[in-house]
Amino acid sequence: MSEPEPSLHEHEPHGDLSGRLNWLRAGVLGANDGIVSTAGLVVGVAAATTDRGSLLTAGVAGLVAGAVSMALGEYVSVSTQRDAERSLLIKERRELDEQPEQELAELAAMYEAKGLSADTAQTVARELTEHDPFAAHVDVELGIDPDALTNPWQAAASSAVSFISGALLPLLSILLLPASQRIPVTFVVVLLALALTGTISARLGGAPSRPAVTRIVIGGAIAMAVTYAIGQLAGVAGI
Repeated sequence: MSEPEPSLHEHEPHGDLSGRLNWLRAGVLGANDGIVSTAGLVVGVAAATTDRGSLLTAGVAGLVAGAVSMALGEYVSVSTQRDAERSLLIKERRELDEQPEQELAELAAMYEAKGLSADTAQTVARELTEHDPFAAHVDVELGIDPDALTNPWQAAASSAVSFISGALLPLLSILLLPASQRIPVTFVVVLLALALTGTISARLGGAPSRPAVTRIVIGGAIAMAVTYAIGQLAGVAGI
């Protein structure tokens, strides 16, 4: 017996693809933040001093502070979103308990607004309500999956890890190279890394790569140039 031919859609992603892409995009942007902020910091310090201990102290302090700040910001943001979603879910469940007929009519009207005929919308709404009224309403009305609410601790950890992964690149580059090569090589390494993150973020968003790469590379170059100039001034002034 011949084996069945594979489906044309066998390898297509299923499930919450949008959610996974948002997580991946957030990770890329977190790494990008780590690259730019840490590169600006260590280049500025390297312009003022060649002491490796000072570079290490400044770089590690910036890395830790940035990772904690990113994690805290993400935790607060996602927690607020999760609280709002939970509040909406509680409200929807209460409305279903108190006024089921009105909620059924509302669900049918939403399907009709999506393009179904009145009879078909009513049939779909009734069958979904008989199966699971709560899931039917929160999916169409709120766009929320009650079983897949974002975890703020997971978001915080992901943000911190992505920031650290980006920050390590300029930090290691500035520490491992000889003093005469630190700043120019770090400039090149950082700009190449930013070009990569810009390309990835653009492709994840379905946008052209060139504008995204140009913006992020120019922005990173300006950030390092400014901190380098400040470091030079501080070094000359003996600060």
